[in-house]
Amino acid sequence: MAKEKRIVVIGGGTGVFTVLSGLKKYPHHLSAIVTMADDGGSTGQLREEFGILPPGDVRRALLALADSEAALLAELFTYRFEEGEGLSGHSMGNLLLTALERITGSFERSIGAASQLLGVSGKVIPVTLDDVRLKAVLSDGTEVLGESEIDVPKKDRLAAIDRVELVGRARANPRALDAIATADLVVIGPGDLYTSLLPNLVVAGIVEALRTTSAKKVYIVNVMTKHGETDGFSARDFVDAIERVVGKGTLDIVVVNNVRPPKRTEEFYASVRKSTEPVVFSEQQFADVLYKVVSADVVKKEGDLIRHSPESLAAVIHDLLD
Repeated sequence: MAKEKRIVVIGGGTGVFTVLSGLKKYPHHLSAIVTMADDGGSTGQLREEFGILPPGDVRRALLALADSEAALLAELFTYRFEEGEGLSGHSMGNLLLTALERITGSFERSIGAASQLLGVSGKVIPVTLDDVRLKAVLSDGTEVLGESEIDVPKKDRLAAIDRVELVGRARANPRALDAIATADLVVIGPGDLYTSLLPNLVVAGIVEALRTTSAKKVYIVNVMTKHGETDGFSARDFVDAIERVVGKGTLDIVVVNNVRPPKRTEEFYASVRKSTEPVVFSEQQFADVLYKVVSADVVKKEGDLIRHSPESLAAVIHDLLD
């Protein structure tokens, strides 16, 4: 195997951060294609007030790929103001990306400037440069507009999500298409299915790029369900939702956690996060599939919360290059 391969990670939120922070310890060229659908919190305010593309998911990916020697700068990017009129709730990284967009004249150039400041190894690429909003269509026909509204469902929302769409013309960033076309391995996820992953895949041109690239396409199944998005989902349900968008035969490999959490962790979720459950996996779920299923222990061992382990996940992905 050649020493360096080209790996593209598609997603958003903490999922992309987890994968990139683990993979950057290997000698591969990394690119992150991140969603541009976020409209909540600090990101949402900056979108409304300055008309820029959402910086939140870009900021997380930059931090994951930052040089470990730029620790103070990375801490600055993660700092969030807790007081101050107009500042409370804002992430310093989001504010810096907004300022750099004004200084450099474009959102992509602001990412390049931030990458230099943080000593980023790899590329962070917005999936689209168009201003778009996310819309969910529920099983009863109801429409929910806005990523933040979909991500945190109202208490009276009972219907499940049927599909998500982008409002506004969403054309794939040419740099994203080029990264997919020249990749050796494309990793989708992990991350919130309807608010971090699918918003990338429904951008015009992305699915076609995935179908035509010679790269292996890998999907990382979540380890936990999410209330309002994937209640009661099994591992197979997650993959089926991805395949409804990318088409059967597009995915080559699916990675799923095969270790149940300890009893105390399940008790914690049952008492504190009753609507969040471990994703159930069994080999029988995947008896009829075209893709290869890789089951492994990929979760962190400390704390009550169940999360992917960056190190374990990166080791599995690295092995898939052979």
